[in-house]
Amino acid sequence: MRNLEENTPSHQARGAKKKVRYAIVGLGHLAQNAILPAFAHAGQNSALAAIISDDPVKLRAMGRQYGVDNCFSYEDYEWCLRSGEIDAVYVALPNNLHQNYCVRAAENGIHVLCEKPLAATAEECQNIIKTCEQNHVKLMTAYRLHFERGNLEAIDIVRSGEIGEPRIFNSVFTMQVSQGNIRTKANYAGGTLYDIGIYCINAARYIFGDEPVEGFCLSAAGEDPRFQTVEEMTSAILRFPGERLANFTASFGAADTGDFEIVGTKGRLRAHQAYDYSLPMILEVKVGSHTQRKLYALRDQFAPELIYFSDCILHGREPEPSGLEGLRDVRIIQSLYESVRTKAPMKLEPIRRRQYPTLKQAIYRPRVAKPKLVHVTAPKR
Repeated sequence: MRNLEENTPSHQARGAKKKVRYAIVGLGHLAQNAILPAFAHAGQNSALAAIISDDPVKLRAMGRQYGVDNCFSYEDYEWCLRSGEIDAVYVALPNNLHQNYCVRAAENGIHVLCEKPLAATAEECQNIIKTCEQNHVKLMTAYRLHFERGNLEAIDIVRSGEIGEPRIFNSVFTMQVSQGNIRTKANYAGGTLYDIGIYCINAARYIFGDEPVEGFCLSAAGEDPRFQTVEEMTSAILRFPGERLANFTASFGAADTGDFEIVGTKGRLRAHQAYDYSLPMILEVKVGSHTQRKLYALRDQFAPELIYFSDCILHGREPEPSGLEGLRDVRIIQSLYESVRTKAPMKLEPIRRRQYPTLKQAIYRPRVAKPKLVHVTAPKR
């Protein structure tokens, strides 16, 4: 396996004096644990300018911790957007709120970086995309793994032909989710496919470099009181052009696992701990009797998103992953849930894309210090 040096890509803004000023919308576990600390590594072109929450205790504590004076409630969101203090928002709210807060930002000429899934439905995704286009603002779906070297090297190895023609994609992504977490609430657009299955879907698409044309999905719940409105587990099969198959299982009720495997005509590639931002990743390639392994040390996976998106804003480039990338996965998820309901395979109408993530997008930043969390509980048991 090639041992490529980690570096900052040439497309990154160099010497740019201007910084993109961000408002972080939502101060839940992800924002406090990963997004806010990432600004310490993104200062070359990104600045934390405002925070937004309905919890005054969070606002006061995070404002002090990060030196942010512009602290707004959700009721004051419009005021924040029109204040002249921000250029972009990073929307880190429950899935059902994404459309509202993205559209309102775009209507005020504010660029939009939104956590995945982009929205709860394909229609909502399309509305976000259309509004951003109409108001000439940039839109990026926050697929952090599109900038993570381990995943990008996996793509590069598969595309190189090292394991032959890729035929099979397998993945398991599971965790034990805490009682009452928003992931387990249907009214927040929770559920395994929206929360963690989306990683498997996205990985299968960028590994194969293509879009699925058919999907079948089953779900299971059991008697666990955590799963009264969403499923505990889903298993899906996606058919890709060239008669290639991807299958995955996502669960909120099993021990932590987050791996994928690609089996080709000459060998196989395995990525261990491929999806988790709090664990190092291990890449293993086996061709014949020869096996190579590479460890990717724990790193900051959120600063690269900020650096890249700010660079797109400052230099007028279209982001990859785009809003359309978010729409693609949400359409697949909705079709898989329909397959669960009908117990039948669903034909998928692919939205073709010109570009899949490449090694040129890799950006390395060291791990962040563990921050102090306020009024949040860990999503896992």
